[in-house]
Amino acid sequence: MPAAMGSPPWSQSEDEGSSSQDEGGPSSSEDSEDAESLLQDALRLKMIDLVVFLLLKYREKEPTTKAEMLSSVIKEYQDHFPEIFSLASECLQLVFGVDVKEVDPSNHCYVLDTTLGLTYDEMGNDEGSMPKTGLLITLLCLILLEGDRASEEEVWEALNGMGVRDGREHSIFGEPRELITKIWVQEEYLEYRLVPNSCPARYEFLWGPRAHAETSKPKVLEYLLRVNRKNPISFLSLFGGVDSDEEEGA
Repeated sequence: MPAAMGSPPWSQSEDEGSSSQDEGGPSSSEDSEDAESLLQDALRLKMIDLVVFLLLKYREKEPTTKAEMLSSVIKEYQDHFPEIFSLASECLQLVFGVDVKEVDPSNHCYVLDTTLGLTYDEMGNDEGSMPKTGLLITLLCLILLEGDRASEEEVWEALNGMGVRDGREHSIFGEPRELITKIWVQEEYLEYRLVPNSCPARYEFLWGPRAHAETSKPKVLEYLLRVNRKNPISFLSLFGGVDSDEEEGA
């Protein structure tokens, strides 16, 4: 699986600021660090707001523009638009399986579409649901990396590392076992089958016929190369998708 992504760019500047002490003394240095911390918190919230705004556009199948994002979401942080937009786009792709594509560079107009060309639309008319295609793509990648078939044990080990646990309701993906062993099997994106001659009985996952029809191994490998240094865990935690160490120990 892709290596874990480091801290977002906005947190790096805080570290850099603390390494160079202001000559004005401890007081001015602390004031500067406090101001920087407040800015990073504000930018992180703006990124989350932009993700929510773009998910609404995705649900309604509406395009958007840079001007609309600036006026509706970014507002007084327009100078920071490039980093906010970049991280929001990464979050949409890695967590939700949604790509932000610029279709008119002159007007900075964007449309939102499912990553890798998958047509699965799980949102339907449920206003409380969120796209789950990001998890499906993670499974397709895992199966490919494991030699076109992944054991159930390997799948749950990978999902546990993302905070997606068997039998535990997830804030984004719902009940994961039903999703991956029933819904996506019925939708023919996955095959979930008994390993021949296994004793005790073991199961494995393979690509289903619909996955083969809508995407391809080269496309998935290209996707893996693009996201090699990134990981959805960094963004899942922002949406309550990863349990804290304290919760795990409880």
